[in-house]
Amino acid sequence: MNRAFLRLVAEDIQQRYGKDISDIAVVFNNKRPITYLKKHLVDVYQQAIWSPQFFTIQEFFSLSTTKVQASPISQFFYLYELHNELLAKEGVEPETLEEFYPIAEIILSDFSQLDYDLVDIAQIFMELSDTTEIELAFQHFTPEQQAFIRQFWQSFSVQGHTGVQKRFLRLWRRLPTLYKAFKERLQTEGQTNFPTIYRYLAEGKAENKTFVDQFQQVLFVGFNALNRAEAKLFREWQEQGKALFYFDADSHYLDDKLQEAGLFIRRNIFQTGLLNALGDVPNVIGNRADDVHVYQSLGKISETKLLYDLLSENQDQSKSSAILLADESMLVPLLQSLPYTDVNITTGYPLIQSPIYGLLDLWMNVQVLISQQHKEKIPYQLLETYLTNPMSKVSKKQKQQIQTESADKQLFEVEVKEIDISQSVLPHFFRKLQSAEQTIPTLSAMIDSLLLSLADNDRIRQIESNLLMETKKVLNQLQLGFSNLGKLSIGFQIGLIRKALGPISSAIEGNPLKGLQIMGLLESRCLNFDQVYILGANEGILPKTSNSPTFLPNNLRKAYGLPVLENQDALSAYLFYRHFQYSSDIHLFYNAVVSESSSGEESRFIKQLEFETKFNFVKHTQQQPLTFPTQPQELVIEKTGEVWNKLYGSYIKHGKRISASAFTSYLQSPLQFFLKYVADIKEPPSISQEFEMNKLGTVIHESMEELLAPLKAVDDFVATESLKAKLEIADQVVLKQIGNEYLTSFNTVNELNSLQRIMHKIATEYVKMYLQYDIDQYQAIRIVELENSDDYILDFPIEINGSIETVTLYGIIDRVDEVLTKDGQTKLRIVDYKTGADSVTFRNLDVVFAANTENKALVQTLFYAYVYEQVTGLRNLEPHLYVARRMREDGTVFKNNNGSFVLSDQTLAEQKEVFVAFLKSTLEELFDQQVPFKHNPDAAVYPSDPFTLFYKYSVKESAVED
Repeated sequence: MNRAFLRLVAEDIQQRYGKDISDIAVVFNNKRPITYLKKHLVDVYQQAIWSPQFFTIQEFFSLSTTKVQASPISQFFYLYELHNELLAKEGVEPETLEEFYPIAEIILSDFSQLDYDLVDIAQIFMELSDTTEIELAFQHFTPEQQAFIRQFWQSFSVQGHTGVQKRFLRLWRRLPTLYKAFKERLQTEGQTNFPTIYRYLAEGKAENKTFVDQFQQVLFVGFNALNRAEAKLFREWQEQGKALFYFDADSHYLDDKLQEAGLFIRRNIFQTGLLNALGDVPNVIGNRADDVHVYQSLGKISETKLLYDLLSENQDQSKSSAILLADESMLVPLLQSLPYTDVNITTGYPLIQSPIYGLLDLWMNVQVLISQQHKEKIPYQLLETYLTNPMSKVSKKQKQQIQTESADKQLFEVEVKEIDISQSVLPHFFRKLQSAEQTIPTLSAMIDSLLLSLADNDRIRQIESNLLMETKKVLNQLQLGFSNLGKLSIGFQIGLIRKALGPISSAIEGNPLKGLQIMGLLESRCLNFDQVYILGANEGILPKTSNSPTFLPNNLRKAYGLPVLENQDALSAYLFYRHFQYSSDIHLFYNAVVSESSSGEESRFIKQLEFETKFNFVKHTQQQPLTFPTQPQELVIEKTGEVWNKLYGSYIKHGKRISASAFTSYLQSPLQFFLKYVADIKEPPSISQEFEMNKLGTVIHESMEELLAPLKAVDDFVATESLKAKLEIADQVVLKQIGNEYLTSFNTVNELNSLQRIMHKIATEYVKMYLQYDIDQYQAIRIVELENSDDYILDFPIEINGSIETVTLYGIIDRVDEVLTKDGQTKLRIVDYKTGADSVTFRNLDVVFAANTENKALVQTLFYAYVYEQVTGLRNLEPHLYVARRMREDGTVFKNNNGSFVLSDQTLAEQKEVFVAFLKSTLEELFDQQVPFKHNPDAAVYPSDPFTLFYKYSVKESAVED
């Protein structure tokens, strides 16, 4: 492997200057290489010496002024005020803060670029109308540059400007004046910014023009793409003997004029005339024939998983290693996939991907919502989001209490004043702001509370504290800006706060000389590592296919020599290629899935190197794992050990009851019976956004009981005409029962939420339908029993392991009545109400009295009838099913599909005996240790079934045999 670039620099410094280096300045593009060069100097000198002075380029140039740096937020507010002043002079309505924020970002970026490249502001924004003006104004430009300018102005013909063009031209004319006013405002405030420092230095206007003289010599290390200001100053300082330049390059791309990776260094050396202190550059890339591993993954997350496997198996701790993110959005999934924690991360961890932002954004959503309401309510999801955010630290007890109460009441919306989160970090989180002026102070107070919370729990993590402090700085700057703008609404402030918080990020600092280093490609300048892993090496990402937003069209940028997309490509190529000069172990990962955000192709830089060099590119393709098990991994619960002890002990020894629902659950799916009734797995409380049929059924049952209860007190028949009075009060009774179901008292339908109103409408119609059916079909009725869940319990003998044991059955009897038909006959009936898709029809009883029963309602109703008859001694109880959807068409008596077989009279008596035998054999199977609990694959599985995951691999017996 070639020696590290900074090692070569350290050796050259020793050779040139010996020990006398304390008055030398060493300047880098960023801070990261400083630590590494210090380490190499220690290794080279092998003794204590006075260190040179280290700077980033911006720190170095800032020595030329005493003015304070204006923060980005301050610059925005200056620009905003000045721009609106210009609009007022033009008689145009002022822009709002939110409208102007994205425009301001582009304007400031363009102003910066023009300063860095020393472009004449008045000239570039000159308004031209014809070719003659261009030739006169730009005589010193080349014909090619003049052609670019003509192309730009030809797109704005004198006639027929579109609305967008007119708006652009108005802004275009305004920008020179705005630029001048902006610079004057910075001067007035005693402030400056880096672009101004660069321009003033290059144009000889700096406060301290000779600040370079305080150093014996200035060493500029690892620079690549220079703007015009840097190029001019570097050349002047070189001519004065004050500057020395160390370029990190390889002749493979430097000597080949078609190689974009060498574009800027060729320009620095051959056009600007800067001399490379290291002399001629070697051709390392062209002479290497090492293996380079390229991994094709099936998605971004898969890239990090592949890397995890690689690091787990092959990482050599004795070698320096770095993960370089061509796609920096992969930082969070990468952090979740690292096999160890000894890492140093300088790629900024973005605030918007942290739980902190989740909490702040939630608060802003809540305040915008309740500030627009007369009665402060929020959707339950917002409360749930607060409860589950790790930064809120709601106590477990209070969290469970809120969730359970909300689920019981099915609170889709929650009144803010009723939210009790006193046992959390931010107990006043949902309190409504009393005035718009409290917006930022309240957010700042929240940040203070979060910082205290982290300290109290002894787990301050640098990333969290850094993000919180950076956020507070931005908020303080916004508050200063807002103070000069009069009264602003809450929503208006929050819109701008969101934009201002977006760019915040924090480095995760570790030891830069030890462990795994994680950084973006740009941050890897000057640095070399033995092992390099590059994530996101996709075309479209490396290099990027888009430029930053600008008001300077591409033609003008080319005319004035400003950076264009090709420059960005050249920089990306250089940052990528240079690692092939030094690293001995290179691994490249790219996403092969084609999507809106992915081309699905490896970077063209990989293909170029593969074509041009002797490197051996070893391709690894991730395949979707395909398994062909000889037997599906079905969940089967054997009735042994603890399972059998629980089943036998609960139902036989301790008399746990088996209901009709439990019995039909076993018929549908023995595995579901085990999960619900043996393992006692319960569903967690939840707020459903869908209509819940079980709650509708409860409301209907309770409403029918309340309406018919007065009739139960009457021993004799009552004319069904009397039920008409019940129709009049049905809606109020249903309203009351909905209130009972949701643990709330409702006085009017208007107090119900949207889903409750739907429930009220459906339940009322069903109840009226049931009542009207009785009025239409019968002369009189006598209520014998209503909704009795206490008295109907039956000991039922079955055989278990050769012995007779007793299992306890019980039924909740919805209704038992005696009716007088229109032709004068009386019938004793057991009635079950159904709100779902149940039916009174069936194909034949062989598929009813069977596993995965075809008609669950019939089995349940016969179950109720059997228990009732055995407990009371009554006989000839006829089962009836009230299914609101089909009552008028199908009636309420069970029958086969064509109506030729009806369960009544003698037929019913015979089938009751068949049912009892079926009941006995099924229960004996339930307690047969040789028959395990397993899911019936033919059973219908509903989307709302919470146990769906357990059925996933269930298969038919024949499939297993095959």
